Amino acid sequence: MTLTIDVGAAGKVIAVLAFLGVGIAILSLVYSRIRGFFASRGFEPGDRETMRRRWSEIEQMLSAPGEMSRKVAVLEADKLLDFALKALAMPGMTLGERLKFAQYKYPELRDVWWAHKVRNQLAHEATYHLDAGVARKALKSFEKALIRIGAI
Repeated sequence: MTLTIDVGAAGKVIAVLAFLGVGIAILSLVYSRIRGFFASRGFEPGDRETMRRRWSEIEQMLSAPGEMSRKVAVLEADKLLDFALKALAMPGMTLGERLKFAQYKYPELRDVWWAHKVRNQLAHEATYHLDAGVARKALKSFEKALIRIGAI
C-alpha cells in the first residue's frame, strides 16, 4: 500500500488556508478598531461636574440684564460644547468639524448648528444684535446637545 501526496495540490490548499487566516485576522483588527473608535468614550471623573457648574453659570449670564451678558452666554455655551466634544475625542480642528463628525454618532446634534451659527455671527459681525428670545433659543439648543452627549 502506497500513499501518494500531490505536493502541488497540498501547497495550494495550505496557501489558501493561510490567505484566509490572514484575511480574517485583518478584518477582525479593522472591525475592532472601528468599533473602538465609535464606542462610548466617557468623560474624566470631574469633567461632568465641572461642565454642570459651568452650565449653571451660563444660565445665570443669560438671565442677567443687558445684551452683552446674553452674547457672552451664547459664546460660552458654544465653548462648553466644544470642550465636551473634545473630551469625547471627536476629531477636528474646529467645533464645526467636530460637530460634523459627532453627527454620525449623535444625529440629533444637527439641531445645534443653528445655535453655532448664531455664535459665529456674534464673533464675526460687530453690529449683530442678539435678541433675548434668540439667545434663549440658542442656549436651549446647546443644552439639548450637551444633555444628548452626556455632558450635563
